Amino acid sequence: MMTVSLRRAALSWMTGLLTVVGFVTIVVAYLYARGEAAEFLDSQLRQIALNAGTGMPFGNAPAAADQDPEDQFAITIWDAKGRVAHQSLPSVQIARQAQPGFANVKAGGELWRVYTTSDSDRTVLVAQRDTVLAEIADSAALGATAPILIMIPLSWLVVGWAMNRVLGRLDELANAIAERSVSATEPIPLAGVPVEVTPLVESMNGFIVRLRAAAETQKRFLADAAHELRTPLAAMQIQVDNLASGGPGPQDERVAALAAGVKRASLLVDQLLRLARLDEPIPAHREAFDVGALLLECVGDCVPLADRKGLDIGVNAGSPVTSRGIEGEVRVLFANLIENAIRYTPSGGKIDVLLDHRDGQLIVKILDTGTGLPKGAEARIFDRFYRGAPQEGKGAGLGLAIARRIAERHAFDLTVENRADGVAGVVARVTMPAEASTLGHATS
Repeated sequence: MMTVSLRRAALSWMTGLLTVVGFVTIVVAYLYARGEAAEFLDSQLRQIALNAGTGMPFGNAPAAADQDPEDQFAITIWDAKGRVAHQSLPSVQIARQAQPGFANVKAGGELWRVYTTSDSDRTVLVAQRDTVLAEIADSAALGATAPILIMIPLSWLVVGWAMNRVLGRLDELANAIAERSVSATEPIPLAGVPVEVTPLVESMNGFIVRLRAAAETQKRFLADAAHELRTPLAAMQIQVDNLASGGPGPQDERVAALAAGVKRASLLVDQLLRLARLDEPIPAHREAFDVGALLLECVGDCVPLADRKGLDIGVNAGSPVTSRGIEGEVRVLFANLIENAIRYTPSGGKIDVLLDHRDGQLIVKILDTGTGLPKGAEARIFDRFYRGAPQEGKGAGLGLAIARRIAERHAFDLTVENRADGVAGVVARVTMPAEASTLGHATS
């Protein structure tokens, strides 16, 4: 995995920016200086030509042989008959121009800028090397760029210093986090943290809060699980001791009691494992399943339990309608709600399982005629190992916790509350989205 250095990135971007600015400055300064210098030098050529042609005797025309090469002017004066009357640089032979004015002429392997003026008596040609213009433009461009060239290394120092000050706080923050113990749950202090980094630290603090809550929940869960396992294991140990010592009661009864303890412990372990698996991410692909058919199967599986208690259990699934999800998990959701209703409904009671659809939603209701939820139980009904009321048979108090976790994974809405139709008992309600095509068929 490639790592990114903020210092290196900042210096690279600053260097790149200054380089681009410097290049643009060079080009603009060069073009501007060349244009200004060209106007100035052309004006100078014209003035020399006019002065040499009108007010200066041939013998006193300006000679530039003793000047620097880049400053020398090549001045040639022809008389009315076309004879050379004066030539300041004999080594430079520039032909007489047919047209007056400015022109660029190649002579002696060099490019010259010339100006020609003439009257009835003479023709004057003044020329200057084009390199003079280039040197002026180059000097102007270099002068404009030099400060930027100096600023590049200075920017490295300034940006490096500033980054060290800013990132130094991050280094301190990283060291503080690295030195935190595994059990530390206090938030990371925000004092001195740069504003740009504050959202990151706040997100980390939020994660710490969630992690602390999860750890506390897990700790309570393990403590409750240990407590719940201790009871059947202790009972099993007593039964084993009775079998070994030939204790009171027939042996068949002692074996049956031991088997019941093993079954209860196995059920608890299965539920704990199921809860652990439900903490894994839900698969992206969710299969379509017939909700009504699934309810019929769940009720059919629970009929023997209801018969043993003399309960009247019925189901009204209506027309076939489908939803999407993990069918195996939804089966556990429905089964737990139905088994919970059976467990808390006294003998001779009634349980109704209904399926309805409204506004694109499927609503599954499981109504019982039990004693209902005690006051204050609705707030804790989904807590792990919580039992809302005395019950016949033994349960671990995990059924509704598993049901809620499955509903959360599927984004179903699950409620368990006392009935509001004047009948004592509880109604469990599951609301889930329906497949549009099957819903339309069901309502037709």
